[in-house]
Amino acid sequence: MKEINYKILDLLKEDARRGPDIIATMLDITQQEVIDAIDEMEEGHVIVKYATVVNWSKVDDEKVTALIEVQITPERGRGFDAIAEKIYLYPAVKSVYLMSGAYDLLVEIEGKNLREVAGFVSNKLSPIESVLSTKTHFILKKYKQDGIILEDHVDDHRMQISP
Repeated sequence: MKEINYKILDLLKEDARRGPDIIATMLDITQQEVIDAIDEMEEGHVIVKYATVVNWSKVDDEKVTALIEVQITPERGRGFDAIAEKIYLYPAVKSVYLMSGAYDLLVEIEGKNLREVAGFVSNKLSPIESVLSTKTHFILKKYKQDGIILEDHVDDHRMQISP
């Protein structure tokens, strides 16, 4: 991939609302070069989606997000991919990652409440034949997501006391 494509990706990752005209000015290239590069990356599935980062704690929404550690037995011939596919096809699943370490997959899901998340784990995830165990962690508060700080920083104005 061309170096200019990496620069375009960095600028779009920082702010997906940037248009080709602004990107062209920032990179000192023509607008058509930017348009062509973006089209090529979209067609090649390098750019998959343009997304908005939302601080859901500021919205009156009762979503519950959980991270689930999943230990699995890989399937012969397809390894972890077949099980990951079974899991990521559920609409509640937001992300699935193959991990190194104590567990194999990290699954991020969203539900309306704790009961819905627990129901997903016990009724959908755990019964999959290759799943050996699960460990569920509920996200209580997000401070930073996708490189973006979600909460306003408050400076500590207390006087420093030293011995």
